[in-house]
Amino acid sequence: MLAVSTAHYPGSDRAAPTRPRHRHRQLATVMVAAAALLLAACSGKQSRPAPPASPSASSQQWPVMSPADPSAANAVTIRAIGLVGTPYRYGGNTPQGGFDCSGLVNYVYSDMLGLRLPRTTRELFAWQGPRIAPERLAAGDLVFFGNRGNVSHVGIYVGEGRFVHAPSTGGTVRLDHLEGHYWRDHYTGSRRILGGS
Repeated sequence: MLAVSTAHYPGSDRAAPTRPRHRHRQLATVMVAAAALLLAACSGKQSRPAPPASPSASSQQWPVMSPADPSAANAVTIRAIGLVGTPYRYGGNTPQGGFDCSGLVNYVYSDMLGLRLPRTTRELFAWQGPRIAPERLAAGDLVFFGNRGNVSHVGIYVGEGRFVHAPSTGGTVRLDHLEGHYWRDHYTGSRRILGGS
């Protein structure tokens, strides 16, 4: 019998079933996409984005953008995906102790690249990296969410419209899609950490 767990979506009082097998398929798909990004970047060919589309469109096509530093983006992406399932803990910043959203970002970039980033979501959003339009997102970019101009949440973009983040108390680090109802409605912007524009 297949075990079914539930996860609460932020801003919602209803639980959504999460099937472990489906999550593994999603992770495999994103990992294959990350490998394809790395191979495409190594071939020297620059991918061209599809015509810009509204991030709220249900038929959003997520172009594959080559990161400025493919090996760094690949390391960040694989490490972030590998932390899916780690418990959420407010103020947490280690796999053993759990993560909050900015703790996850800080841990991944520090662990894989030795890069020290600002600790809070607001400080990350105000940091020096260029802001990125949704149709230009590349693996390793940070995606931000909030309400009425206030930024309150951050995740790591891993490709194909998906991001890894630590969403809420009682939950775990997970992989979500930017077109998910809550995330689409609360998307605030993106920031490139790995160079380029």
